[in-house]
Amino acid sequence: MSVGGKKGSSIFSGFRALGLYSNHLPHVVRFHKKHREFYIVTAVGQCFHTYNVKKLGIVAVSNALPADIACLAADRMLVYAAHGKVVSAFAKNTQVVHTYEGHQADVHLLLPFGDHLISVDKENVVIVWDVESEDTYLRISFDNASFEVRAVMHPSTYLNKILFGSSQGSLQLWNIKSNKLLYMFPGWASAVTVLQQTPGVDVVGVGLASGQIIIHNIKFNETLMKFQQDWGPITALSFRTDGHPIMAAGSPVGHIGLWDLEEKKLVGQMRDAHTTAIAGLTFLHAEPLLITNGADNAIRVWIFDVAGGEGRLLRFRMGHSAPPNKIQHYNQSGQHILSAGQDGTLQSFSVVHERFNKSLGHGSLNKKKAKKKSVIHDTAKLPPITTFASESARQSDWDGIVACHQGFLVATTWNYQKSSMGAHKLEPERFNKNRALNAVDVTSCGNFAVIALSSGHIDVYNMQSGLHRGQYGKDRAHSGPVRGVAVDALNQLTVSAGADKLVKIWKFTSKELLHTDNLPASPASTLLHRDSGMLALALDDFTISIFDMETKRTVRRFSGQRGTFSPDGRWLHLVDCFLVDAAAVSISFSPTGNFLASSHVDTLGIYLWSNNALCSLVSLRPLPADYEPTVVMLPGTCPIKGKFGAESLEMSEYMSPAQLEKQLITLSLLPDSRWKNLLQLDIIKKRNKPQEPPKVPKAAPFFIPTIPGLIPQFALPDTSSEQSKVVNLGVLAQKSRFYLQLEDALDSNLYEDPVGLLKEMGPSAIDSELRVLAPDMGGDIRVMQSFLKMISTMLLLKRDFDLAQAYLALFLKVCLITLAPHCAVPWITAPPLPPKMYCNPRELWMKYAEYCGC
Repeated sequence: MSVGGKKGSSIFSGFRALGLYSNHLPHVVRFHKKHREFYIVTAVGQCFHTYNVKKLGIVAVSNALPADIACLAADRMLVYAAHGKVVSAFAKNTQVVHTYEGHQADVHLLLPFGDHLISVDKENVVIVWDVESEDTYLRISFDNASFEVRAVMHPSTYLNKILFGSSQGSLQLWNIKSNKLLYMFPGWASAVTVLQQTPGVDVVGVGLASGQIIIHNIKFNETLMKFQQDWGPITALSFRTDGHPIMAAGSPVGHIGLWDLEEKKLVGQMRDAHTTAIAGLTFLHAEPLLITNGADNAIRVWIFDVAGGEGRLLRFRMGHSAPPNKIQHYNQSGQHILSAGQDGTLQSFSVVHERFNKSLGHGSLNKKKAKKKSVIHDTAKLPPITTFASESARQSDWDGIVACHQGFLVATTWNYQKSSMGAHKLEPERFNKNRALNAVDVTSCGNFAVIALSSGHIDVYNMQSGLHRGQYGKDRAHSGPVRGVAVDALNQLTVSAGADKLVKIWKFTSKELLHTDNLPASPASTLLHRDSGMLALALDDFTISIFDMETKRTVRRFSGQRGTFSPDGRWLHLVDCFLVDAAAVSISFSPTGNFLASSHVDTLGIYLWSNNALCSLVSLRPLPADYEPTVVMLPGTCPIKGKFGAESLEMSEYMSPAQLEKQLITLSLLPDSRWKNLLQLDIIKKRNKPQEPPKVPKAAPFFIPTIPGLIPQFALPDTSSEQSKVVNLGVLAQKSRFYLQLEDALDSNLYEDPVGLLKEMGPSAIDSELRVLAPDMGGDIRVMQSFLKMISTMLLLKRDFDLAQAYLALFLKVCLITLAPHCAVPWITAPPLPPKMYCNPRELWMKYAEYCGC
């Protein structure tokens, strides 16, 4: 997929995105009557995801829209998504079935209402649509100065009534069938942010920008109770319906307040339920479950299993709340991707299933204190991870991940199996506070970590004990900051690259300097392919150098950007090139070579690109220096018809012809059991012959008897009243359908029908048909000649070649002696041929055709 229909990447094609769950839009809850299950719908950019509440497993991903979704709503059958000035209706959570166009401004509110849909745009125009016909049923325009619509709801049991809330604080109740304003509520001198139906009829919950919550009876225009929230405007409201009079209110800081409506007081606080504003808040009907989502890319399900208590986190789906800094595949399976985000967390995403995702948490200088105070209130929490290295060789014994933090001197260890920060903090005593960590690597054995600093020092630590095990160089390894460090596969050599434009090779154990090589520019980063010993260096002059650690010299130079090695070490740059909308900040090639993972600026997800070279032939011709890459959309999105030349991207389904070329031999698609054992049929029948004769059943069978054959057919009952015990020889003398088709083909020379009939038969039926062609079995010599012409036609057309060989071999075995008296050829009238002659039926046929002219 590319702009203008031009070709994008030759090697990679977008597969899917990982780690995207929710954005700032409220979720929608649906109930499936047939499945008896609740589902959650959340918006993610240009598409929406559907999850089941039972396991929070993803059920469906919708087709992408041409713009980001601005509002979501759903009824029993459809999901509605507003994007720009257009509203689209999706069926089965994936496909657009209706499109509603008519707004002159962006739509920001949606409300399904029976067979109608209500939409509100930012110019204060309300349109009521007929869902099926897509026609406009009603249009209402409000004055922005006096009534700017900010919330909309349908009061329960109020027929054809809609309640609107405004930024001025007033409410209006409209009858949309008669297009009349029924009543106007003066409000509470604060903008209405939320309107929510309570379990009681005529009673509505109103959330205000002042943080006040009003429980109001709209029938008598009477305020029943008021609550004040201290965390800012009300972002969401929901009421329990399982017998407990509890109301939950969301806030912009991520807190949730729980209010008892009978005692009219605050009974609980769920602080830091999300790290961002609470976007959506829903109590499931008649269940003690609360569903929340927010802009922190998280969906959480809370359970209230303690009377009067706060909600306990039951299950969740969570990604990064800030864009990732670095991604890297973990272990050699290629199924897990480690990701360090700007939110300070280290997470693992599975390419197989979301249930294998896990978070390793947020770094802290004091783990015990962080557990007590939570990560958000931890004063000793560490800054975001800038780079890390991992090795799974000893992950069951001790920590296998080492991370460097932004502007922080101490390197931390992490344990993948325990999904937590490790026990060690690596910092030598000689360090002072004016240094920072730049690069890190873990040896292939998992026993040592090599850490490089901006001061030019390179130190080695033991991963098990966390003790310092030496440094490279007498004073320091480089005169400037170290930009990259790596250890080879056998722990013999260590290579480092510094801002002093030098590449140095050291002995790993003795720390002795073996070789120094100059670079044309300072390196920005390095990557070692351990299997081949090739070191890639991305230089500040936008070139890439390949350094061979065995020969200790630069073997390649490429002009371009930073890259990553393919698993076999043969690809780096530039056999393919494509452009995306957002700049890539980190990429990682799967060790199995099936996926390329990338993370991008201002995006929360990790995007997978499938390697087409694994399943098809890909041309790896070098690209010209002036090659201009085309824009490829990120996985999880797709172009819409009429945009980006998507019409040219539609591919018609390829239908393979019956025969590719006339000069090629084409085999049949029949299984081998239909034709391969035709010559051994006598042996098979003898082996399968029953040892005892069949016994007559005592009673009639319960099931209708069937005629033996490959295609089951019921045996019709005998309708004759009198059954004769005398064998009717006339029945045995009847001609079969195949026999009649061979007779007709003598005049028409068309043998498609008899060949097709043989294809439907089993080996026993074919053997019987060929035997009755002989005159002594009621057949005719002319019909036998017609059969040979059929075989000749099959060989000339080179179609069903395997069947022609098998049928001819069986025919010569069964009928060759019968043909001999009718031919004047001496070799046929001679005594029987040696057995070896029967082993090659094709030679028999060629010899027979040569002498008989068939």
